[in-house]
Amino acid sequence: MARADLTTLLAAGILTLTLGACSSTVATRGNMLDAQQLSTLQPGVTTRDDVAASLGTPTATATFDQSTWYYIGQRTEKTAFFMPTVVARKVVAVHFDDKGVVAKVDALGLEDGQTIAMVDRQTPTAGKELTVMEQMLGNLGRFNPAPRTPSRGTGGGR
Repeated sequence: MARADLTTLLAAGILTLTLGACSSTVATRGNMLDAQQLSTLQPGVTTRDDVAASLGTPTATATFDQSTWYYIGQRTEKTAFFMPTVVARKVVAVHFDDKGVVAKVDALGLEDGQTIAMVDRQTPTAGKELTVMEQMLGNLGRFNPAPRTPSRGTGGGR
């Protein structure tokens, strides 16, 4: 009877460890702003300094003009050795007018994103593709010995 209890206990322990190893890991990267933080931004009232004080520095700014700040955040879940899955994404664009006052706030979520199909083609390059053997044998004899420099003695002489 004791052997059966030990076997059951061991099986339960292995099952617990196995299930524990498969629990998902949640990772948050960037700045995931919530509705309460966004409610502090009032178009026509909130200034650039107020935005920086309440939300922090932006993740990115517009490329050609500094009048748009972007706050980007993403939350992923990863189970064991599988690829991570994006469960939440938020992009907030804060647009400023010429006086540095908030003109408009746009908030985009994961559902607003678009899937882009990647192109698998490769661009051909000029030149010759060498095999591993050609690469190894091609370097034989190309190495020049380092020039010898005369050693300087510490003894007398002159």
